[in-house]
Amino acid sequence: MERNEVSVHELRVFLTLRSATAWLSSKEIAQQSKVAERTARAHARKLAAMGLCDVAEVFPGHRYRWAEKAAKRNAGYLQRLERAAEIFGQG
Repeated sequence: MERNEVSVHELRVFLTLRSATAWLSSKEIAQQSKVAERTARAHARKLAAMGLCDVAEVFPGHRYRWAEKAAKRNAGYLQRLERAAEIFGQG
């Protein structure tokens, strides 16, 4: 599931989730990340599948938060995201 490239949108979703203090819906992630809701949902799902964020499957929509053990679950991709944040000047 990993790709070599990190998009600016994925980076924005990552930064939003990492800095959040509460569970966020896709809509909240989208608003804070300044991306489309569909884009926020796709990237949040990807980060959850990679073990970097937790997902709560609740009605009416899933909620996401940064995983406390993200660095242990997928250190390689986390480093790639952090490097992208540095390159884009958004870290």
